[in-house]
Amino acid sequence: MKKGNHTPVLVSIGFGNVIAVNRVVSILTSASAPMKRLREEAKKIGKLIDATEGRRTRSIIVTDSDHIILSALQTETLTQRLITQTLSEDDNEAK
Repeated sequence: MKKGNHTPVLVSIGFGNVIAVNRVVSILTSASAPMKRLREEAKKIGKLIDATEGRRTRSIIVTDSDHIILSALQTETLTQRLITQTLSEDDNEAK
């Protein structure tokens, strides 16, 4: 981001939903038992955000506010989008 510009860099996580790139801590696959427990715990404490539109959960996004976001996109797809968006923002800052 440019100095003085506080507009968040957003990336699509599917179905018209976007997240702020700088708030993402990790992107995880959803298949393992620990990830299912993470999802259930987040639901209990009110920090689960389901952005799957009823589709199968393929990725779990952890944010710096401890929110857990479910996405129907593959982990690799989300990772590539974050990398691409971050690199393009770095290029814009350099100009």
